[in-house]
Amino acid sequence: MKLVIQPVNQPQGCWQVRLDQHRVTFRNEAEARQFVATLQARLQAPHSLPRERQRIAS
Repeated sequence: MKLVIQPVNQPQGCWQVRLDQHRVTFRNEAEARQFVATLQARLQAPHSLPRERQRIAS
């Protein structure tokens, strides 16, 4: 996944985070960077795969 943080050319001074083709707008750069940091931490966290449920034949 490609993450890009960039300012938006608007008078409000908004910032955008692009996640491939999806865009999320934030009020300031700090909020955008915090979002990216949280997302990256969650993506890099260890994940366990669910175990396949075994059916007990009656």
